[in-house]
Amino acid sequence: MQECKAGAGRTVTDSWDDMRIFLAVVRGESLSAAGRSLRMDAATVGRRIARLEQGMGAALFAKSPQGYALTEAGARLVAHAEEAEQAMSLASEAVRGHAEGLSGQIRIGAPDGCANFLLPQVCAAIAAENPDLELQIVALPRVVNLSRREADMAIAVSAPTAGRLLVSKITDYHLHLAASRDYLKRHAPIRTVADLRRHAIVGYIPDMIFDKELDYLADLGLRGVQLASNSASVQFQWMRQGAGVGIVHDFALATAPRLRRVLADQVSLTRSFYLVRHEDDRRLERMNRFAEALGAGLRAELTRLEAQVAG
Repeated sequence: MQECKAGAGRTVTDSWDDMRIFLAVVRGESLSAAGRSLRMDAATVGRRIARLEQGMGAALFAKSPQGYALTEAGARLVAHAEEAEQAMSLASEAVRGHAEGLSGQIRIGAPDGCANFLLPQVCAAIAAENPDLELQIVALPRVVNLSRREADMAIAVSAPTAGRLLVSKITDYHLHLAASRDYLKRHAPIRTVADLRRHAIVGYIPDMIFDKELDYLADLGLRGVQLASNSASVQFQWMRQGAGVGIVHDFALATAPRLRRVLADQVSLTRSFYLVRHEDDRRLERMNRFAEALGAGLRAELTRLEAQVAG
């Protein structure tokens, strides 16, 4: 059967592949980054972009020491390329049908506390039920940029208010002050919040807190952080090693029996996880089904882990 032509010597599939490569360069801002995401040699990416520019009759990128920046013509093409991307996703889903298990690749971005202590077991359970599904977890100590397709969906601790996004609350979670048993034995007792000023405090690097919901210590009047990291997991390891006192997710405490909650009756924080998706993915049944499974799995796992430390 003869393929539908999209121009002299070109097929519809060729045209979409060009758009796919174009979008990868837009999002990665370099040929090498695009090549990694496409699993393609950077030189091949460059040749394909050159061919696309020749076919379009216009330069789509301006190369600089900072990378590949869109020209005015390239910027005009982005929306059309994203429409093509969405159309191909819908077409692929229509061919596969909805009755079968989930398949393909889905990348989830999340703050590292969630990425380390909740997502691995939740995603493993989903993958076990869907052997054709490839899941990737991107743990970042910052907000995941969905518009640049750093991920297909993201877990956030604040609901974004800008952009074409689908935002739904997953669940609340809880945090408390904690320190290791060894640390508490070696240092003066902590009976009030004021006593914390005499202890080594573990927390975030103040100027690298990427979300106001993570500024845990400000409400306690603690400005000096002796051991600071932009990673919740690094902070957690410091506390496990007896280096100081800090705020810990209750769901993480379940994995560290030598950590003890401190001032639990005086300091208790509640935060929320939100699932953030591309607005354009609303029509993709595959993504809707995965989002539902992910949300349900996170709620169940968080409830299980928090119950272990509730007493």
